Amino acid sequence: MTETIATIKEKLASLADPHDARLQTWRQDKRCGVQKAIALWEKRLALARKKQADFNQRFNFERDYWLKGVELVAGVDEVGRGPLAGPVVAAAVILPHDFNIVDVIDSKQVAQHKREQLYEIILDQAVSIGIGSVDAKTIDEINIYEAARQAMTEAINNLAPQPQALLIDAMQVYLDITQQSLIKGDARSNSIGAASIVAKVIRDKMMTDYDKVYPGYDFAQNAGYGTKKHLAGIDKLGVTPIHRRSFQPVHDAIVNKKNC
Repeated sequence: MTETIATIKEKLASLADPHDARLQTWRQDKRCGVQKAIALWEKRLALARKKQADFNQRFNFERDYWLKGVELVAGVDEVGRGPLAGPVVAAAVILPHDFNIVDVIDSKQVAQHKREQLYEIILDQAVSIGIGSVDAKTIDEINIYEAARQAMTEAINNLAPQPQALLIDAMQVYLDITQQSLIKGDARSNSIGAASIVAKVIRDKMMTDYDKVYPGYDFAQNAGYGTKKHLAGIDKLGVTPIHRRSFQPVHDAIVNKKNC
C-alpha cells in the first residue's frame, strides 16, 4: 500500500540521517506533494548543518586555548550600557568543552522566550557562572564605561573555579589573567554569547521587578531604555533613584524641573 503524503511528511519531520534508505524510495515517488516535502526537508537539513558549522566556528577562540592546555576559558559580556535607568549587569561563563547548544549566540539575535530557555540550559550545563552589577549611582560617579568594566570584573571574581583565560566583549579588565578583547565578541564566541544571554535575562528580570517598585515608566517592557512611554513617565512622575542622572534626558528633566 502506498504511503500517504501526510505519513511521509510526518516521517521526514523526525528524520536526521541523509543516508536513510527511505529517502531513495520517496525520491522516486512522482507525487508533487512528496517531492515538495523532500525539498523542504533538504532545506531544513542544510540550515541545520550551517547552524552547527557556525556554532563550531564560534568555539575557535576557546579551542585555541584548550589545545594549549588552558582548560578553563571564560566568556565575559555586559548588558545595560544604553538605558536611562537601572544597573549595568555583567556575566562571566565557563562552558564545558562538549557544550553543543547551537542556538547560543549574541542575546540580541535571540527572541526573549528563546533567551529564557537558553538561560536555563546554560545555568544547568556551565562549569561556572559569575554575575556582577553596578547601580545607577555608581554609573553616575565613574561613567558607564568604567561601570561596565567594574561589573565585568565582579562577574569574573565570582567564578568558581577561577578562569585561566578570558574572552571579553570589546573590553579589557584589570586582572592578572590572560585575556582577549573581541569586537562583537558575543557573535564570535560561544562563551561570550552565553554570557550575554545570562546577563540579559538577569537584567530584564531586575527591570521587571523595578517596574513594580516604580510603576509608570514601563520598565518591564523597555528595560530602562528611553522609549516614548519611559520619557513620558519621567515627564509626569519625575526621576527615580534608579535613573542615571548623568545621562542627558534624565539630566535635562532634573534641570527643567528646577527651572519651573
